[in-house]
Amino acid sequence: MIGDETETVLLRPRAFLPEVACLVLWRRSARARRVSLKISPRDAAVIVTLPMRAHRRLGMALLAEHAAWVTERLGAIEAPVVLEPGGAVPIGDVPHVIVHDPECRGGGIIAPGRVVVGGGLEFLPRRVMDCLRAEAARRIGLVLPVHAEALGVRPRALRLKDTQTRWGSCAPDGTIAFSWRLVMAPDWVLDYVVAHEVAHLRELNHSPRFWALVESRTPHRDAASLWLKANAGRLMRIG
Repeated sequence: MIGDETETVLLRPRAFLPEVACLVLWRRSARARRVSLKISPRDAAVIVTLPMRAHRRLGMALLAEHAAWVTERLGAIEAPVVLEPGGAVPIGDVPHVIVHDPECRGGGIIAPGRVVVGGGLEFLPRRVMDCLRAEAARRIGLVLPVHAEALGVRPRALRLKDTQTRWGSCAPDGTIAFSWRLVMAPDWVLDYVVAHEVAHLRELNHSPRFWALVESRTPHRDAASLWLKANAGRLMRIG
């Protein structure tokens, strides 16, 4: 993917309605064969991906054609959650109140119903995020070996990322990556995503054999997929 350009574009969702200002992220991709649209909940923007030689007017035409869909989806995005004292973040889908304690050592801790962070107030957002990442690593680290042993596989490495559209990925070399934001989802949802990626170590595809492996580990995959689809925007707007 080649860099992003940001632009505010006026779209008219219906002929009889006024124009609406929308944030557009323009991207060019050597892999793209056609112009495509995607909503970014984190940026509250629409991403327009263009093939390398495609003119931007093709993207504008597609935006105009799908203006109603774009404005509806952007309008449904929740306001961002600011990380501040007294605010709350979900861990395992359970709200945890953010507490600032300047005397707290080690950056921060997660306690029942609370995320307690120390240091200067200006460092609070970063330290809350650090706590969430550490907890994500811990929880995934507990679940992953269980599924790996059951399927007779061994990941080459585990990485945490902050992706916008993928909760997990498995590289051909056996490296598995997960979005740290999974720590905010229910445990059974995190369990499904981990099992999904571990199954790719046996089947690096989405064949019937792959899905049979996933089902053998997480019969709740349909419910987990629906939960992620319904809550992805909310989780992406935290922090």
